Amino acid sequence: MSELLYSRDFYGKALVDLGRERKDIVVLDADLSGSTRTAKFRDEFPDRFFNIGVAEQNLMGISAGLASCGFTVFASSFAIFATGRPWDQIRNTICANHLNVKIVATHAGITVGEDGASHQANEDIAIMRAIPNMRVISPCDAFETYEVIKAIADIPGPFYVRMGRSKSPVVEERAHHFQFGKGQILRNGKDCFLFAHGLMVYNSLRAAEHLEKEKISVGVVNMPTIKPLDEELVLDIASKIKKIAVCEEHSVIGGLGSAISELLSQKQPVKMTLIGIGDVFGQSGSPDELLKAYGLDIDSIVSKVRDLVRNT
Repeated sequence: MSELLYSRDFYGKALVDLGRERKDIVVLDADLSGSTRTAKFRDEFPDRFFNIGVAEQNLMGISAGLASCGFTVFASSFAIFATGRPWDQIRNTICANHLNVKIVATHAGITVGEDGASHQANEDIAIMRAIPNMRVISPCDAFETYEVIKAIADIPGPFYVRMGRSKSPVVEERAHHFQFGKGQILRNGKDCFLFAHGLMVYNSLRAAEHLEKEKISVGVVNMPTIKPLDEELVLDIASKIKKIAVCEEHSVIGGLGSAISELLSQKQPVKMTLIGIGDVFGQSGSPDELLKAYGLDIDSIVSKVRDLVRNT
């Protein structure tokens, strides 16, 4: 098992490093700075940190105002609150005006765990990637999270970055640094390719190792940038390997699987399997229990990819 780390710890570290390097960095939070780790920035730069309270629409409106004055703004809360409650402000104020606001959310997906359906954002990628001008990123581990935050600070305009709540394994196979808009092949395969983001990159790699013992050769691609999609990479793989699976801790509606399906259905049709959360709400349970219940544990991924390779 790889080292387990909180991605949000590395978000907090990246903010502090950016704050030391640049005076234009400001950070806002919605009364969750301890959990999102923006408290690290608050403690070092109290004059550039603003706790807006439990008022997410104000969080985004004020962030937009600061961005319009030339600041590079990082706005944080839990994913369910950062994307759902202030969607109007994100769409009509931040994105319509292409303002320099980076919405960085923690506690995404079913691995939020015992807090249950009300706090499990399984639709956040869908509602963010549908907005014009919004870019969507889901890092695979803590180290990639740090690289993502440093990178998007230098790219003008709005971003949505999602992280989980729990510690997650470091993806040791990731050899290259994050490049915005690019996927990375972590493992080659001849029978099928698995595209994944976030926690599911690690699970996909381990599933591929299990399948190798069954003489099923599965490639794995880390796709941290969900929008804009790395179309060149997807099309190149699909032209050679005619079976594609997409694995994500998100609804099968509107996430990475949808983005890849939309592309391939028009330009390079192949056999596909989407491994994700169905058209249902989450529920309370431990992260491991929920991953198994929703078919996102390693054994479930193995079974679904095996079926794709052998039965289609």
